Amino acid sequence: MIWPFKKTRKKGRASRITISPPKPDADRHGIALVAIAKNEERRLEDWLTFYALAGVREVILYDNMSDDRTAEIARNFKGMKVTVVPWQLHTETTSPVLVLPRQIVAYCHAICTFGAKFRWMSMIDLDEYIVPKEAMSLPEALKPLEVHSNISLPWVMFGHNGHEAPTSAPIPFDYTARAADQSGPLLNFKCIIDPCDVTKVSVHKFETAAMGKHTVNTLGQSATNKARKSAAFVTTDVLQLNHYYLLSREETDHKINRGAVSGVSNDTRAKSLREKQTLIEANPITDNSALEFLSRHGIKNANDFADKFRG
Repeated sequence: MIWPFKKTRKKGRASRITISPPKPDADRHGIALVAIAKNEERRLEDWLTFYALAGVREVILYDNMSDDRTAEIARNFKGMKVTVVPWQLHTETTSPVLVLPRQIVAYCHAICTFGAKFRWMSMIDLDEYIVPKEAMSLPEALKPLEVHSNISLPWVMFGHNGHEAPTSAPIPFDYTARAADQSGPLLNFKCIIDPCDVTKVSVHKFETAAMGKHTVNTLGQSATNKARKSAAFVTTDVLQLNHYYLLSREETDHKINRGAVSGVSNDTRAKSLREKQTLIEANPITDNSALEFLSRHGIKNANDFADKFRG
């Protein structure tokens, strides 16, 4: 006898989601950052402090089931407005079977719910610091780019800096060694976008009504999302996206073991992370861009930084 059975269908993953952008408020202005966090109490206040200094108007923090003080620290921060959104979500379609990644869904939610208030939005992680190279703030640096709705920032990948265990000082003070190369596995992008013009949302690339599949670098040079990895497009002028990817060796191991919010398998993620680690650590160079930015704000050391928005 042949028993009937139901064939299991392999699940795909949506790489991008289409949205209808919000209508802009008449007085919209400034830049908002959107981030997803889970148990980030060790580093969160420093990250918020840096971006408050950089002129960010609001942070929208999606709390991915933290069981530490992440949400409390965010809500109590005094340097700028921080909105905490509880985020416990798993969604997939039935036909076809398709997982909708919670990270991309969170970005869609942020754009559609909060985007009307802001001229700019950027979806980044808590190990990513957007550093103005000469300007005092992100809004100042972005002013010449107002005619665009999609700006791509290439990763600048920072390494262990010799640290085996987590350090106590804020990240910019303890991590100044980074990869010289911006290509291959070490090259990807995060974007600064006009939330009221976005039509397609992903993690590393967006599409907008005004620019379609095109984006610009911080010099205003245009390329398609597919072509932006060319050496001619990649620049760290005006703004530099410092990705403190490894931190200490202990934190790298923890990153691998905790899994990714994107839902990628741990084996795949671990292999990718170890490959990048080898490349970053092969021939690091010194980069003081974040310290130079902080110095322009009168911050010379970790104590100055820590005291900036206390009480």
